[in-house]
Amino acid sequence: MRIEVICTGDEVLTGKIVNTNFSYITQKLEDFGLSVAQETTVGDDRDSLLAAFMLAGERADAVIVNGGLGPTVDDLSQEIAAKAAGVELVLNKEWLVTMEAFFTKRSRVMPPNNIKQAMLPAGAEVLDNPVGTACGFAVTIGRARFYFTPGVPRELRRMIEDQIVPRLLAKAGKQTTVFLKRFHSYGIGESHADTLLAGVEALAPDGSVKLGFRAHYPQLETKLTVRGTDMDDIRAKLAPVEAEVRKRYGNFILAEDDRTLEGVVLDELAKCTGTLAIVESFTSGQIAGRLMHLPGAEKRVRRGVVARDLEEICNAVRLVQVPDAITKEAAEAVARAALDETGATHALAVLIDLDEGADRIEFAGTVCLAIATADSVASRRSSIVGGRDWVRLGAVEMGLDCLRRYLQGLSVTERIDFEKA
Repeated sequence: MRIEVICTGDEVLTGKIVNTNFSYITQKLEDFGLSVAQETTVGDDRDSLLAAFMLAGERADAVIVNGGLGPTVDDLSQEIAAKAAGVELVLNKEWLVTMEAFFTKRSRVMPPNNIKQAMLPAGAEVLDNPVGTACGFAVTIGRARFYFTPGVPRELRRMIEDQIVPRLLAKAGKQTTVFLKRFHSYGIGESHADTLLAGVEALAPDGSVKLGFRAHYPQLETKLTVRGTDMDDIRAKLAPVEAEVRKRYGNFILAEDDRTLEGVVLDELAKCTGTLAIVESFTSGQIAGRLMHLPGAEKRVRRGVVARDLEEICNAVRLVQVPDAITKEAAEAVARAALDETGATHALAVLIDLDEGADRIEFAGTVCLAIATADSVASRRSSIVGGRDWVRLGAVEMGLDCLRRYLQGLSVTERIDFEKA
């Protein structure tokens, strides 16, 4: 089945906004074994939109159109879809009632121009949008079934998952019972992971498990897409592959499925009724930022200290003797001082010594981190190469991952792929 995507909007076409929606659409479809053959970006122009719809309708089996469903004059998708399909625009009274209820629930009066969002091509199939006012819809243009989706990312994602993927799977004649197993890791590069997991798909029968990767530094997502007759069949096919992935990745798996590294850290602290103090430099406070907004963090995170200057850091944790340089021993001293100052059960210190000069590919930063408790301290020193952003993101992830490892009784010094030899 040939699937195409058409993204609309002047802002997308001119690059004023980054088109993350297309990336999401293609990745989500790939998760279910559906590949996108072509993508077209079109501005808010009637003639260009009509030409794009007509061309895609001639060569594709299914087309996902993103954007142009809003209430303003430059939102043209419904109008042009009706013209391409050769039908009139008609008021969908059911969706109008849904929109009115949306505003009433929020103690607001629906503006008159929102009625435009309930004007759909005659005979269109409504695709529900439970988190916004722009309903999606499906209509046939030429030989293709078109699925129109809103441009707001959270609305698009809900519609793709709940409404469009099941329809595409049915249209493609694929088994509709599909399960996606995900492993999140830090410290393994994509090529290394591909080598590590060579042959794991063969452990499942008849090619029913597909292995895939999505690298988004500093993490790597490893995906197992499984098809079966029902969930019992899927679990049986997945079990040997899942077990082998865990065996080969070992300690590098930091979370699975919808869990996050920061969520795992918070859960591990809760298990031991622990509390945490954080000291970080050059990270813009991102270690604390990853934790502090989570439910339950108010019981676990005592304090966060963010500073670039080592002396300022030492003053904040009342460490009298300021180290001469950022070293592993300095990180240990800062972590112990933070433990004493805050009364937390655990303290994490992440100190970074940057190269001097302009940002460049060989730019590096030395990360010295330590985790202290009343009974012990664990530390590591690592050099990360690749520019300021690479160093900053890597230091944040390394700090959180080493804390996760420490709380789980694992080694915090295991070598990773992103370290300078």
